[in-house]
Amino acid sequence: MLTPTHIPSFKRKLVGPVEFLTKLLKWALSANLLDRLGLAHSNYQAVPPHSNFKISLQSRSLAMASAAKGKLVYKIYRALTYSLSPLVYLHLRWRQLRGREHPHRWPERLGRPSMPRPPGILLWFHAVSLGEGMATIPVIKHCYRLRPDFNILMTTSTYSAFEVITNRLPSGVIYQFYPLDIPAATDAFLGYWKPSAIIIMESELWPNLIMGASKHGIALALLNARVSAKSFKQWSRPMLLPLISLLLSKFSLISPLSTSQAIHFQLLQAPPFIINFSGDLKYVHEYYDCEEDLGSLEDLKVQLVHRQIWMASSIHRGEEKVMLGADKVLRQMNPQMVTIIVPRHPQHGKEIAQELLKEGKTVALRSQHETLMPGTNVYVVDTLGELRQLYRLTPIAVIGGSFLPGLTGHNISEAAAAGCAVLTGYHVGHYKNMVLEMQRLNPLSVLQVSGKSELEEALMKLLSDARVLEARQMAAKEAFLALSSGIVANVWNLLNFHVFQQALY
Repeated sequence: MLTPTHIPSFKRKLVGPVEFLTKLLKWALSANLLDRLGLAHSNYQAVPPHSNFKISLQSRSLAMASAAKGKLVYKIYRALTYSLSPLVYLHLRWRQLRGREHPHRWPERLGRPSMPRPPGILLWFHAVSLGEGMATIPVIKHCYRLRPDFNILMTTSTYSAFEVITNRLPSGVIYQFYPLDIPAATDAFLGYWKPSAIIIMESELWPNLIMGASKHGIALALLNARVSAKSFKQWSRPMLLPLISLLLSKFSLISPLSTSQAIHFQLLQAPPFIINFSGDLKYVHEYYDCEEDLGSLEDLKVQLVHRQIWMASSIHRGEEKVMLGADKVLRQMNPQMVTIIVPRHPQHGKEIAQELLKEGKTVALRSQHETLMPGTNVYVVDTLGELRQLYRLTPIAVIGGSFLPGLTGHNISEAAAAGCAVLTGYHVGHYKNMVLEMQRLNPLSVLQVSGKSELEEALMKLLSDARVLEARQMAAKEAFLALSSGIVANVWNLLNFHVFQQALY
């Protein structure tokens, strides 16, 4: 009998497939659950190399052995996720009660549909959260223009993505929440929607979903494909490598973010012929909405007239100290300076505003529709879905999520597309490739600073010298335009050749 101490502990935030799998298997071993399920031992036996074997035969034997082990590990994973389904349901309900899941549509996470499936071909696009979802929209719009006969289903995993993306999708696109990777949920989802092809963004490699799709003969594609250094290390472990190799073999197309990512996928034993470059979709999603009306931000635009502005976007907890420290220094140079703070999470924005008010400072909060008065120097945007329009109001954008150890950066191309001078820290994770690509095209396109002092110095120079500011703005915009050109068409061509022609015709 399983006791509460046997239940695996997961973080509050959503975890990725390999993190979930690693925790699950560790817990299963510690709880002796594999013995209880009869899966601790198997008849699997690696084929030993023999001096008389030909190399090709030996390689084939090893590949078959690896595939057999991958199937065994998947069998264990499926059994564990099946056994834990009641606990997963309780955890989902807990998240719903805490406001982390949609109050009414949370059953979709269990594979229960809330909309009818239209007849005909259906393409399923999945992105875990807001950033990946926004990068998917250009491909969906391109698909709608070229193939209006296709039905399109879009899923994300996070509530915040739902709040923004549903209003940006073309009419006719069906939106659902992504099913949890438990057998009942994935089987129900695939059985109901019966997608002709599944296009997944970045690194959502959930075993039950992928193996279920393969069983149903559904084509799979992975766009903007990446594996973080941590995930790569975990997937490379002897127990998990056969599983990831098995999962990647089910894909018809993997389009990696960079050469280094392509090498990662090859080392994880993805078939080389399915790895094809198309470009980073996070460069191009702005292209489709760059002429979008500022809408509700027009009032803010009027309030900012004749005032110097800079913006710190996507900041994480702890980074507000860096940004507000810079604000304090800059206001000594210009008392009318306005600092726009856009936290990664809206609740963090409310906390920042409360702290500033306790210190006796004047602050305006976006969600409360507060007006920027002449004596207000800090404007906190605690809303979602307005970042790209906000970039069009400011000449300088400091991209957060990059100034403290452990952070992994955010998309800098949105600010570049709007013509901002772009600054970021050095903790940029997989966005390092984006930074280097832009700097390669023009060294002035992205300025990296290591901390508070360097940030203050850089901002003072930009705000006091119009020529320096204009040079960086132009460099960022030109680099963005060069890198974003033709990517959507490239992605479409790859999907058409590797996925649609094989799966739909």
